[in-house]
Amino acid sequence: MNDRQKVAMDRLTEVAEGIYDALDRGDIPQMTLPLRSKRNIEFDPMTQVWKYGSLKTTRTAKTTQGATTMLRTAYTTDFINEMIRENKSSTLREMYYISEGWNAAKFHTQDEGNLLAEDLETISHCMREDFKLRPEESGAHVYGNVTFRTMTKKGMKDINCMDDVSEQGFAVPYSVEKETFEIKSHDVKFIMALETGGMYARLIENGFPEKAECCLVHLSGQPARSTRRLIKRLNEENGLPVVVFTDGDPWSFRIFASVAYGAIKTAHISDYLATPTAQFIGITASDILNYDLPTDKLNDKDIGALHAELTDPRFNDEFWDSEIHAMLDMGKKAEQQAAWIMSRTRICPKNCRSLVCSEKHHNGTNAPGGTRGRMCQTYIRFLFYRVHGILLKNPCARCAS
Repeated sequence: MNDRQKVAMDRLTEVAEGIYDALDRGDIPQMTLPLRSKRNIEFDPMTQVWKYGSLKTTRTAKTTQGATTMLRTAYTTDFINEMIRENKSSTLREMYYISEGWNAAKFHTQDEGNLLAEDLETISHCMREDFKLRPEESGAHVYGNVTFRTMTKKGMKDINCMDDVSEQGFAVPYSVEKETFEIKSHDVKFIMALETGGMYARLIENGFPEKAECCLVHLSGQPARSTRRLIKRLNEENGLPVVVFTDGDPWSFRIFASVAYGAIKTAHISDYLATPTAQFIGITASDILNYDLPTDKLNDKDIGALHAELTDPRFNDEFWDSEIHAMLDMGKKAEQQAAWIMSRTRICPKNCRSLVCSEKHHNGTNAPGGTRGRMCQTYIRFLFYRVHGILLKNPCARCAS
């Protein structure tokens, strides 16, 4: 049991004791939590991420549903404390099945268990990983010349994410905190996070990590918390710029937002998970228009999601407002693979002097302040095209260099 787990255990015990003490006094137990919605997220200029604001919601045992939630809280805190004491762990799915033995407190759906675990995080100010609770396998992998020192069944072991792994890369564990996971060394210039496994595999096949001196991170769709935490650590502790390459649709915009700004459902731990300097280099509505990319028609859910993003404060800046409105106007979306078409342009979009620049090249961030030190989008795209054997015609000398 490490120090973080001891703290988690003590704080969860306090939560359970608070419920029992209220019952002993003849009072109705209740818990006050931040309201978890986009109405209650605010930009924190100190950390450059989005967090919950001052709006609160109260869970009370006045109703049958509220009383059931309190009972589940007591059972769950006892379950977590037992795991910590015995140095065991459980998936959220396993906790859902184990709750079958909790009688009236059993979860009817896994989402109920997931939400309660998040509630306990906000109350205790600890992370789910400290509770020894983990999700099912996320499918996220890392490939590049980065060496991690991680816990295995035989103890701590150094693993290079290029030399010591298969072409699939290094599987990201559910916890990447310093107690059991170290970033030993690296020989890369930036991190490229990719939405899809197909694109991730193609780049590895074509030697992109070696030629571009980068580390690829497969997000596997909406990225797991451990994946976002690892990206943040690579960025903060090693000064590695982060770029995110996704499809051009509203769901992919949200994938980027969860990496760069923080997800709404985990805004209570945005400090740990979000990388505010991450840059969006995915497919945009402007790309579709400028390069006549192959597209699919937006469906009703896509349109609804885009309208929702227009009222999401994380997308409240000129770049996102313009791109979202343009996508709604054209009624189309595009996948990552459409990027091959962009390589046929004869015009270099920007004159870029170096790998890291101070220009505002579609940085796709609504964080206040300048963009110094962020990865130059055009340079990355140029490398992207070259590695796939599709050369830009007449790129500007600065980009070519």
